[in-house]
Amino acid sequence: MTKERTIGHLLIFASALIFALNYPISKWLLSNHLTPDFYLSARLLVSCILFWGLSLFLPAEPLSRKEIGIFFLCSLGGITGNQFLFVWGLAQTSPIDASVIMTARPLLVLLLSALILREAVTRHKTLGVLLGATGATWLILQSAAPDNANTTSSLLGNLLVFGSGIVYALYFVFSKPLSEKYRATTMMKWMFLFAALQVLPFTIPAIAASDTLLLAPLDAKAWAAMAFVFIGTSFLGYLLIPMAVRRIRPTTASMYNTLHPIVAFILAALLAQDVITPEKILATLAVISGLYIVTRSESRELTTRNHD
Repeated sequence: MTKERTIGHLLIFASALIFALNYPISKWLLSNHLTPDFYLSARLLVSCILFWGLSLFLPAEPLSRKEIGIFFLCSLGGITGNQFLFVWGLAQTSPIDASVIMTARPLLVLLLSALILREAVTRHKTLGVLLGATGATWLILQSAAPDNANTTSSLLGNLLVFGSGIVYALYFVFSKPLSEKYRATTMMKWMFLFAALQVLPFTIPAIAASDTLLLAPLDAKAWAAMAFVFIGTSFLGYLLIPMAVRRIRPTTASMYNTLHPIVAFILAALLAQDVITPEKILATLAVISGLYIVTRSESRELTTRNHD
């Protein structure tokens, strides 16, 4: 393995670990300190400031009026819709369920690419999507079981998290031309700006009218958790991905998504945020297996094209 590939693996591992830790940490914040309105508003605002601040040190990439409009629409799906559904979903379900469902997001991208962009889907990819979808669907339905009272899983919460995955997958499909033309920093600064403009007019009045801005006073642990979510996840996590993909294949990078439920399982158990059941383990294995089949299939296709 070359030095550049090693760096790429380290970068994507760091990014995957950050996003994996985000599930239990965000769940802890939403359960103990922050309301969803305050959490979402602060996350969007801090990310917007950080990305625009970073852009000041990079060469400018001017946009046309049409492209600004496209970025506005992409922010509706990629950030506003995605984060809105995810935050309210996570507030009502367990970090394990949320992490497993979101691990299936690459499978949703593949499915929507086939339906919308008419991209070819092989038998291996079809098998992977079906296997992953079965695992995610089973997990969602388990949250509606009568004996679900001993967990923090929720059918509504799981459906909201799944909806956030669909919205993000749609954004990923339609924003592909922009991601090939502009740096990640350029995309993120505009999208977080538009997302803040879309969300804050609704959340700020709700925050101002609420008597429960904070569920509990913020201590050092809460401030550290907020710094991790608002700076580590939304800012650093997004920056590391394109840096890694320049050095390793996207299919290889996507396999690190399997780290999310593993970390969520461990921390959720340690923090008593959920009960690990055989059904959750089997559903997780189904989703991870489906993702593995799809990414291996894409890797083989890429290798074949490079040899042609």
